[in-house]
Amino acid sequence: MSELTELILDRIRDVPDYPKPGVLFKDITPLLADPVAMAAVVDALAGLSQVDKIVGIEARGFILAAPVAYRAAAGFVPVRKKGKLPAETLKESYDLEYGSATIEVHRDAFTPGDRVLIVDDVLATGGTAKATVELVERAGAEVVGIAVLMELAFLKGRERLPGVELHSLVIV
Repeated sequence: MSELTELILDRIRDVPDYPKPGVLFKDITPLLADPVAMAAVVDALAGLSQVDKIVGIEARGFILAAPVAYRAAAGFVPVRKKGKLPAETLKESYDLEYGSATIEVHRDAFTPGDRVLIVDDVLATGGTAKATVELVERAGAEVVGIAVLMELAFLKGRERLPGVELHSLVIV
């Protein structure tokens, strides 16, 4: 186990039966509260590739993506839930386990050909990540990869992202 992996795993708290019975929630707030761990995560994610923009997926993805963008000397672009952005947007809908959701990005968030890294806290089923890839590509940018703090391998989200380079700092 690498030093970074150990640092991350030691600071992720398991919360049983949250947000509903039978779910084991992976709480990253202890990691975020530790300045050494947070800096190590940001540095690791920022060093993955040279990009023009870092996309953060609402909401916990913002927490990691903004400092990663700063460290990578790249712009930060939020991908938000429907109705949360003030200017003209592009929308992408996707299916959830129970229903559907829509995410949006500002239509003018990218310059054609921008190289983009999508950053989020957790890759679970892959639905939101896949929708974000489609949204960024429709906006005329190139997705160079997705980077996550933690991948929940048993949910097989990676399988929904064929052809997309995926970087997971920790796989559980």
